[in-house]
Amino acid sequence: MIFKNYKHTFLQALSSLYDEKEIESFFYLTLEKLHQKKRIDLALQPDLMMDEVQLTQWETVLAELKIFKPIQYILGDTEFYGLPFLVNENVLIPRPETEELVELILVESRKSKVESLKILDIGTGSGCIPVSLKKNLPSVEVFAIDVSTNALEVAQKNAEINGVEVNFIQTDILKVNDLKNLPTSNSKLPASFDIIVSNPPYVRNLEKAEINPNVLEFEPHLALFVEDNDALLFYRKITELAKNHLSENGKLYFEINQYLGKETVVLIESYGFKNVLLIKDIYGNDRMISASYS
Repeated sequence: MIFKNYKHTFLQALSSLYDEKEIESFFYLTLEKLHQKKRIDLALQPDLMMDEVQLTQWETVLAELKIFKPIQYILGDTEFYGLPFLVNENVLIPRPETEELVELILVESRKSKVESLKILDIGTGSGCIPVSLKKNLPSVEVFAIDVSTNALEVAQKNAEINGVEVNFIQTDILKVNDLKNLPTSNSKLPASFDIIVSNPPYVRNLEKAEINPNVLEFEPHLALFVEDNDALLFYRKITELAKNHLSENGKLYFEINQYLGKETVVLIESYGFKNVLLIKDIYGNDRMISASYS
């Protein structure tokens, strides 16, 4: 079959489920993944053919898209902050909003001109935050924690793919009282960090109605949801740990629930942080917090 003809079939099959631009995006992402060809290649080779084996691969992708499986899980990878990342059902798919969090940390870290920073990411998932920070700040020392062994396997592979060293630790942060007692592969964690960052679970069960089926049915609930009656439990625990483990001029960064910005600020301030900033994302939603004692 000619690719050009199959594209029409592909778009028609998904037209009642997704908008046209999204379907086109799916098509060209699949084209690049399965055939290492881009949109321009198809334009320059209008008679390009696929064989029966390739057609079967495309039909598998199509069938999974019809049940709203995310294209990133289907293809097994995605891009975050210009870097390649493996993803599967054990980790959340990295979001553009989290890229903004990484950008914020990078900008402020470069302004500080401190080269020997120690960074801790809590709830690392795919490792997108620590890997991106290490890739762009090669001199920093980066540690990352997650409760899921399966997620950490993905994160470790992503560190290797991107040629960076990140110290990964498996533990339940809610059960940790002293970070420096957690063993790493080489030694124990440092007594203090210059940066502690987290994008923890923050979606309340009451917000599930707003979640798209592709997220609700396929992405790990462990990394997404918190109970309605204690939606800030991770922020409380991590802020408590940060109070005891940030260096003198250290900074705390969070990605947050857009509906709980003011409540999260109040929580962090209750632990003695004075300079707590609530920052909006590109969509105008309260999405990030930076905090320090200075």
